[in-house]
Amino acid sequence: MKKRAEFLRVAGVRRKWATPGMVLQAARNDTLADAGPLRVGFTATKKVGNAVIRNRIKRRLRALADQILPLHAKSGWDFVLIGRQSTPDRAFDDLEKDLMKALEKVGALKKSENHE
Repeated sequence: MKKRAEFLRVAGVRRKWATPGMVLQAARNDTLADAGPLRVGFTATKKVGNAVIRNRIKRRLRALADQILPLHAKSGWDFVLIGRQSTPDRAFDDLEKDLMKALEKVGALKKSENHE
């Protein structure tokens, strides 16, 4: 996702879950016919650090999303991953657990993964 309006639409749905490593916002994308592909946006506010740190956060979240979302997230959803203060220093394994937990809590985890 690239446009501000898309980010605002996802934020307005009020499906979100905060973990120590990130905040996940999620919304079904009803405009895509037949549960189209999932879309992801990334953000980090100036409160978390300077441009170098914000870019590092977004790179880590992008790598995490590329690894986890295609396998474990339902299609036809839009996600926004928001970096937090602890994101750049948090172990990648812990970020993976955070994202899996957040997907479960917002109801976007694929059914076959719920009983892990």
